[in-house]
Amino acid sequence: MLFLRHWFVITHIIIISSIALFNWASNLFLMNIDLEIYSPIHQIKNKLFDEQGLSIFIKRDDLIHPLISGNKWRKLKYILKKVSAENKTHLVTFGGAYSNHLLATATAAAKFGFKSTGIVRGEDVTNDTLFLCSLHGMELIFVDRESYRHKEELFKKYFGDDTDAFFIDEGGASTEGAQGCAELVDELTETYDHIFCACGTGTTAAGIINGIQKRKLSTEFNAIPVFKNGDFMSGEIEQYLINPATYKLHTDYHFGGYAKTNTELISFIKTFVDDTGILIEPVYTGKMLYAIYDLAAKGHFKSGSKILAIHTGGLIGLLGMKDKF
Repeated sequence: MLFLRHWFVITHIIIISSIALFNWASNLFLMNIDLEIYSPIHQIKNKLFDEQGLSIFIKRDDLIHPLISGNKWRKLKYILKKVSAENKTHLVTFGGAYSNHLLATATAAAKFGFKSTGIVRGEDVTNDTLFLCSLHGMELIFVDRESYRHKEELFKKYFGDDTDAFFIDEGGASTEGAQGCAELVDELTETYDHIFCACGTGTTAAGIINGIQKRKLSTEFNAIPVFKNGDFMSGEIEQYLINPATYKLHTDYHFGGYAKTNTELISFIKTFVDDTGILIEPVYTGKMLYAIYDLAAKGHFKSGSKILAIHTGGLIGLLGMKDKF
């Protein structure tokens, strides 16, 4: 009887110790879902800015990682921590054939030990972006554009019985994505009168606004929607705001719509890259920087203003637009 009592005590201790060890290991794994942030701020010198008395800077989130670059990492960071905390192992996400988010998710999955699947909008195609997704182990499922509109249904159709699968919305749009983007503001060592960022899902914009409010800054946030008729973007932003906020939405710089360009935008990008040595693309950062230059030329900013532009990465997308240049 005494032996059994000791055996139960010892077994109980072993079980408790095993649970503690598992929790410790799990927390350790959670902490390891991280990247060392390298995102310096560079000043952009230009005769126009000198004439207007403006100081323009760019935060180089494109340098965070070659493939999980810019806001892509910031949006994925806390999503991946949530995936790990829920003991899921399979990332399922969505995007177009040239999606930077698909590539970032595939790369992050490979780096942090997850399985990944990308549900791709449109016909079955091959390109540089999807090649890199596949190279990083992502399974690709192509669906027609109408079916793609119903992402939750697609997830249930293909992975409803997969208890390891975790739904990640297109572009990483989520509360966790906004949480990661808010950390950008914590990295700033100076204050700015304006912060500008391109806007696709509203997650990055909301995160930065939340960060501005958290630090009680007087900085005005300026969003550049990359879609035609981008007024709807205010609703996308506001669903991720912690508190109501004022900000500016500049809807005239879409150049015809998402991923649309014209000779004026391409010429601007060529000149900018040649003048600064900073590579940008036409879908997001190119449109945002064009907006800053155009607004400056129109006298929109007060003399003495300090303006910070956010480079959101996604440069692999340039490979799909070589013919535009």
